[in-house]
Amino acid sequence: MRYLVGRLAWAVVILLGTTWITFAIVFVVPGDPARVVAGPRADAETLATIRRELGLDRSLPVQYGHYVWRLAHGDLGRSYANRQPVAATLVRRLPATATLACAGLLIAIVIGLVGALVTAPLAGTWIDRLALVGSLALLSAPVFWLGMIGLYYVGFRWRLVPLGGAGSVRHLVLPALVLGAGSGVYYARLLHTNLQEVLALDYIRAARARGVGPLRLLAVHALRNAALPLVTVIGLDFAALMNGVVLTETVFHWPGLGRLAFDAVLALDVPVIMGTVLVSAGLVVLTNLAVDLVYRLVDPRIRLG
Repeated sequence: MRYLVGRLAWAVVILLGTTWITFAIVFVVPGDPARVVAGPRADAETLATIRRELGLDRSLPVQYGHYVWRLAHGDLGRSYANRQPVAATLVRRLPATATLACAGLLIAIVIGLVGALVTAPLAGTWIDRLALVGSLALLSAPVFWLGMIGLYYVGFRWRLVPLGGAGSVRHLVLPALVLGAGSGVYYARLLHTNLQEVLALDYIRAARARGVGPLRLLAVHALRNAALPLVTVIGLDFAALMNGVVLTETVFHWPGLGRLAFDAVLALDVPVIMGTVLVSAGLVVLTNLAVDLVYRLVDPRIRLG
């Protein structure tokens, strides 16, 4: 219980720090949020009135203090662009992002497990070296580039999936694959290396001497210990996955938080920017906490303190 309380308190500190940094960046970015509210033809007097109403004429610490006060009361403000409550907009968009992120993570884990189990028995061969080169190439490819290539060939040339949007599993397959591909090959190489180390341990030699088959030896005896570090990596990698969501949703016109954040940045819609950052940071913090708990379950040697 003390562990959970400590982690939750630290999570609050992280979220406040994240919102402060984001608020400061938005504050110094060129542009006038009052212009977003008033429109391009508003005169100087109208703009000045809107700045006073929104508190934009105050100093950065004062503005941030008011933001935190409203946040403590559950008020994320209203969008400058459409005057809709930010909280309601986030609630509408969150399921789409959660679906895409979970699908991408699932694909990454499957790629990691299958890739490692296939290449582990081939360690040191030309196939293993070829897989390493392919993994490095895929890891180096930007998400938006993979998305455009996938859209062109899979969506436009071969017409296997829709070119964008949401609403069905066919819409989900390609963006989830693009989102999870890079993480998947990283997991595969990490697990491949861990398997080589575990396969050299004494208990594996003893199991092999007892006549345990290669497949059972690899998938049952070696995989559990080799996969333990992967649990932590997946939690840390979730932050990178959330960053990839912004580009993936933009390329595939997926109606989630990433697309919302992209549009908000272009429009300098500060309340929406702050809301999407807060939710994304919260998801990352909660995921890392969940990973810590899962790690405790799969490795009883770890104590939560």
